[in-house]
Amino acid sequence: MQERFFNRELSWLEFNARVLFQGLNKDLPLLERLQFLSIVTSNFDEFFQVRVAAIKRLLAENPGFVDVSGLTPQMVYTSVAARAHQIIRSQQECLMSDILPALANEGLVYITPMQYTQQQSEYLSGVFNSDIFPLLTPLRTDTEAFPHIKNLTTYAAFRLAPIAGIKMASGSEEFRGDGDAPRIALVEIPDGIPNIYWLAGNGNAGAGGSGSGRQFALLQDVVAAFGTKLFPGFEVEETLLFKVTRDADFAVDEDAGKNFIHAMEDVLIQRKSSFPVQMTCNASSTKIQKFLMEKLELKEEDVYRVDQIINPGDLMELREADEDGSMSFESWEHFYPADLPEEEPYWDTLKLHDKILHVPYESYDPVVKFISDAADDDDVLAIKMTLYRTGRNSPIIDALERAAQRGKQVVVLVELKARFDEERNIAWANELEQAGVTVIYGLVNLKVHAKILMVIRRESDTIRRYVHLATGNYNTKTAKLYSDISLFTANPQIANDATLFFNLVTGYSTLQNMNCLSMAPVTIKSRLIAMINREIERSTSENPGLIIAKMNSLTHEEVISALYKASQAGVRVLLNIRGICMLVPGVEGLSENIRVVSIVDRYLEHSRIFYFQNGGTPELYCSSADWMNRNLDRRIELMFPILDKAAFEDVKSILDTYFADNTRAMELQQNGSWTPVERGKKEEPLRAQEVLYKKYKELEEKKPVSGETKFEVRRK
Repeated sequence: MQERFFNRELSWLEFNARVLFQGLNKDLPLLERLQFLSIVTSNFDEFFQVRVAAIKRLLAENPGFVDVSGLTPQMVYTSVAARAHQIIRSQQECLMSDILPALANEGLVYITPMQYTQQQSEYLSGVFNSDIFPLLTPLRTDTEAFPHIKNLTTYAAFRLAPIAGIKMASGSEEFRGDGDAPRIALVEIPDGIPNIYWLAGNGNAGAGGSGSGRQFALLQDVVAAFGTKLFPGFEVEETLLFKVTRDADFAVDEDAGKNFIHAMEDVLIQRKSSFPVQMTCNASSTKIQKFLMEKLELKEEDVYRVDQIINPGDLMELREADEDGSMSFESWEHFYPADLPEEEPYWDTLKLHDKILHVPYESYDPVVKFISDAADDDDVLAIKMTLYRTGRNSPIIDALERAAQRGKQVVVLVELKARFDEERNIAWANELEQAGVTVIYGLVNLKVHAKILMVIRRESDTIRRYVHLATGNYNTKTAKLYSDISLFTANPQIANDATLFFNLVTGYSTLQNMNCLSMAPVTIKSRLIAMINREIERSTSENPGLIIAKMNSLTHEEVISALYKASQAGVRVLLNIRGICMLVPGVEGLSENIRVVSIVDRYLEHSRIFYFQNGGTPELYCSSADWMNRNLDRRIELMFPILDKAAFEDVKSILDTYFADNTRAMELQQNGSWTPVERGKKEEPLRAQEVLYKKYKELEEKKPVSGETKFEVRRK
């Protein structure tokens, strides 16, 4: 019998397999393939910290639980481990047997310790002594308390044996050991120094190296090779490179009665010392592996063995050696929007029409300019916004502080519970408060994930409000890598709703009826299901209904059930889902009218766009929320309509482009596998992200040149 829902964790694993698929794609530039392999690792790091840790906890606390896909925790854990091992094996095979040889063919040669020449060994020994040795702290493991192994930190482990005839210093005799207990020391590989060291060798002018055929060593290998210098009087019998992933699935106790920031800091401390979930290691020493597994209480399926390189991302420093860019994607610009003034503020433009911004094809500069102009405008009275994640050295933070220092009312809701950005957000909150900004620390038991900014300005004896709403974070760095949609508007109805929203999240206001915006956890889910049901009601055999939706993940059972109902009523449902999809498509009598595709490409697809045909009066929405339980039931989210006609056509065109992709798109099958979308014999290759880039490039080329004089020819 076909299950109605795929398992959430197994679906996520298939997403990471699609990331790996790009790494395996030999049509892509070499360093971009390597980048996808490194993303596989970083994705797994978070997955094991959060999702696998949660599975292990559920396995201990409620082993009889059965999820909507019909699986118990043990079944999920076993299946996850098996599939994760498959993916990592494929990743490693690609890295060692394909990527590294291809890099060597391009003149970038990875040299392992066994391959060091005498000259290279002497050079690296000197580097070790001067730059690395002072940073290392060897930790013995035969003490009463086993040393703490930091989360996601690479270590070198050394199994030692005393050198015969060497007299030990006072106090060191006990470490020589008398029984069968292994003498194993752990050394943390330091952060903050290069991972790659260029070597003298073929085609090199010297240790720094230049020219074709450059050889390099990795920091992890240098520590492993020369770490014996840390243990005078002992010889190193075996070494092991490893990394431990710990449970990070902690929630702050919001009812603890203590200062919320202190409670959040407690969570960060717990995360550093939580229980081990997974170990990644090379295969150089089974004895050390066994020792660590015993000490960390890890089972065989928790250990993921790699050939040599613990973190493929360490190799991304090779980008600096790609001087002509031949091993990387062609450079794509981030174009300033053609219909926004570059010098003047946007106030007059937005009074005339809404503006859609599509990053990273378009530059994120307009968002920064919008806030910066508001900070410096004497007629701006107040700025209100939410901050979920923002980057280091953020110009947005600078503008908010400047606005507060100029005496404007600045209110910022900083979500401290943004996972893995908690520490940074605490720092931002403190810095903003010191500058005079009113900071709100989210809501009790609800993450504020909405992306909204409102500027209140005095104009001609009235007050006008300008609003920015987005599918992505106020982060200038990720705006160059993530595909997101945002809306600038002066629409009074949206502005009224924005005011109600801020009153709700900063004060004691109860939710009032909004005309345009929908807010989770109160109205987005019910609104979505109502629109799906409306599509069913207005669908006919002659003119079937149509729902088109793009999002990151789809897991909400009520929404999925509503989509099944729509399919059974003849409504066509087209879904573009980057990550998790628990909906099962193409099942006769259930979901035969539902098609699910996914695109993984150079930019991370992050926008959420929802289209409903509505019997010929179509509606289009963007949102900060995926159709997931956490977004629709446990977070503060916003869904906003695209009302301006030109903006509507622009966003609908973007949405259609994603479903025309026949180059990077993959399609979900009934059995949970994903297969590349087949291209028709007469179809030209179409890559959605490339089409979108060319669209904005053409708009840029059509811009009038600044100061250009135009001559109009008079005709009869």
